[in-house]
Amino acid sequence: MTLRSVLGASALSLIAASLAQADPITLTDIAGREVTVDAPVDRVILGEGRQVFFTAVLDGDNPFARVVGWRDDLRQASPESYEAYAEKFPELADIPTFGGFKDGTFDIEQAVSLQPDVMLMNLESKQATEEAGYEEKLAKVGIPIVYVDFREKPFEHTPASMEIIGKLFGEEDRAAEFNTFYAEQMARVTDVIEAQENLERPLTFVERAAGYSEDCCMSFGDANFGRFVELAGGENMASPFIPGTFGTVNAEQIIASDPDQIIATGGNWEAYVPGGDWIGVGPGADEDEARRKLAALMERPGFTGVKAVETGQVHAIWHQFYNAPYSFVAVQQLARWIHPELFPDLDPEATLKELHARFLPVDYRPGYWVSLSGDETN
Repeated sequence: MTLRSVLGASALSLIAASLAQADPITLTDIAGREVTVDAPVDRVILGEGRQVFFTAVLDGDNPFARVVGWRDDLRQASPESYEAYAEKFPELADIPTFGGFKDGTFDIEQAVSLQPDVMLMNLESKQATEEAGYEEKLAKVGIPIVYVDFREKPFEHTPASMEIIGKLFGEEDRAAEFNTFYAEQMARVTDVIEAQENLERPLTFVERAAGYSEDCCMSFGDANFGRFVELAGGENMASPFIPGTFGTVNAEQIIASDPDQIIATGGNWEAYVPGGDWIGVGPGADEDEARRKLAALMERPGFTGVKAVETGQVHAIWHQFYNAPYSFVAVQQLARWIHPELFPDLDPEATLKELHARFLPVDYRPGYWVSLSGDETN
């Protein structure tokens, strides 16, 4: 089947017109695949709605200008983010949505009808994409897939992913500017940590999506937030018990390990778990309510009497830092909690404000983290 037979001559004429100023480029994506795409692209399908976190950096005037379709997950996973962008770019409500590759609800015919130049997919979707034959099927109708990653190996793959997307969008300079900022902000933590001799690393337990379910307790292995902890100068409590990126640790193990710090990831998951115990941190969050729910979660059997709870070293931070180009902000905040003595002048909130002022089209709204003590910096 050819692209002409699928779309028809009129649709092909539209595509040809849109690509009049485009030239084929060959790049290597995060999955190590060589992909040829006519760039700069004009029509993009986002394999996940939260990919707006990077389109907002590169297409600041309108992060949705190139987006002709996206997965319908931003409203559920980060409703405050959706609302902030919808307020400024109401046209996002008209962008066609589709299901995910992992749950088998993706519609190839719909994708073809949207006439995209490229489809951007997160690396964690690659296995499901291959198993369903989507790569091959989309290639047959002239739709290349490019994989990027901000979740599995954020510190290795974020700069490379931004560079790839910058090439696709014709925004190489903007991507380079962001990557410089990213490196500078990471260095404000890593340079200090690496300079320490015989650094004492407080034992830190990160509970993934605390309160999302009644089970205890989801966490991270050596990757993602587990890696955040190590870069911030802590010791990730769950690493010996979770061989991969994600897994669970039982309540008895938390008690036995007796961590010095507890950090819960949270967000507004009303769409998934209505009225749940999750901690609704994020842009514009009610910090008092988030702190109340954090305190309530520390009354569970796995946490009562634990050192971190007894000393008030319990915190919650926005879960979506785990899958966005903004992970450096989370590392800075973790460093402030884990080693306040090493970072008296580090101000992660100022970093987040600068990120918004320089790179994002929506205004900064506080609420991305809280501490049980009420002092978010210590």
